[in-house]
Amino acid sequence: MNTSHTYPMIAKTMAELEDVLAEELIGIGAENVEIGTRMVSFTGDKALMYKANIHCRTALRILKPILTFKAENADEVYDEVKKMNWDEYLSLDKTFAVDSVVYSHVFTHSKFVAYRVKDAIADYFMEKYGKRPSVSVSNPDLVFNIHITHKTCTLSLDSSGESLHKRGYRVAQTEAPLNEVLAAGMILKSGWRGESTFIDPMCGSGTLLIEAAMIALGIPPGIHRKHFAFENWNDFDEGLFSEIYNDDSGARDFPYRIIGSDISPKAVAVAEKNIRNAGLKNYIDLEVKSIQQYTKAPQPPGVLMTNPPYGERIKVDDIEELYATIGERLKHVFIGYRAYILSYKKECFDKIGLKAGKRFPLFNGQLECEMREYEIFSGKRKEQKKKYIHKSKNDKAFGKKINPKR
Repeated sequence: MNTSHTYPMIAKTMAELEDVLAEELIGIGAENVEIGTRMVSFTGDKALMYKANIHCRTALRILKPILTFKAENADEVYDEVKKMNWDEYLSLDKTFAVDSVVYSHVFTHSKFVAYRVKDAIADYFMEKYGKRPSVSVSNPDLVFNIHITHKTCTLSLDSSGESLHKRGYRVAQTEAPLNEVLAAGMILKSGWRGESTFIDPMCGSGTLLIEAAMIALGIPPGIHRKHFAFENWNDFDEGLFSEIYNDDSGARDFPYRIIGSDISPKAVAVAEKNIRNAGLKNYIDLEVKSIQQYTKAPQPPGVLMTNPPYGERIKVDDIEELYATIGERLKHVFIGYRAYILSYKKECFDKIGLKAGKRFPLFNGQLECEMREYEIFSGKRKEQKKKYIHKSKNDKAFGKKINPKR
């Protein structure tokens, strides 16, 4: 089977992670990489599509467009979709579902658009065979995605199925676990790739620790997933998939430690389960400990990254005190570290009381957050000033050419 035929694809991601995802795609050999809003478009062949699903830490799903057209209303969408040769993608014994994303004044109801696409596909089969394939909401064999911007409609095959942030290692969770894609994006934005100690002193269910270990060891994020949607496609190449899935040429040694702690014994127990399930317990040290209890920082110094509570479920005086404590511990204990704190309230950052070097806008769910970088120096800051003349945070990866990963 010829797998070298290339075609356009779309990788979906979270807002503000597009630049990191573009670099990841270039790193695995994607071409014509272009950044959009919460997505990156690129071209590649079937092998690259499999690779993107297995290797991209900041992708939520990989779509393969199969039809693009203009439409003014849902009936026109129906007509265009029904014209397609659906036997190429679907058969009567397979179930399907339609997902819709609509940014348009013309189409106001995305669910209705999805229904019309379903109707068109069902009616195609009904007219040809007198039978229709079943729609399945929970576990369809094939997922189609209709995306409408103004009047431009793109119908795609979803090659991922369940969102790629569902890595397959999480067996338990705390109340507000960090999304795996966001955790990976935070680490990749910091520039850390495993060249030092990594610590999260408020680790919750362990997401940052696990993603950090997988980055440091070169373990692909999709390795624990049970299934990708493309495995149900007519042209699925099992040999090629197996070769890509089992390729461990990216594996690396990691001579440092990843360290996690949390004040909650329950959180640490949850993190422990997830870490064991991810096969990483030999690389990660865990203990029940509050940030106040750190009197010595793990050596050699490295990166501290954490997502403290935001005060959604904690009394506000506690929260301000917590952030003041974080600042105080960073300054006195974590000397020589680079610290990254994700939060969304300016007053929380103010309480840290340290000057941030870089700021990275990010979204945690619907919350518009920021990750701030603090370089913790011993002694005076004056002689360190030069380091802080960074490019502005809006210096996005495009228009400058992104350097492919070495």
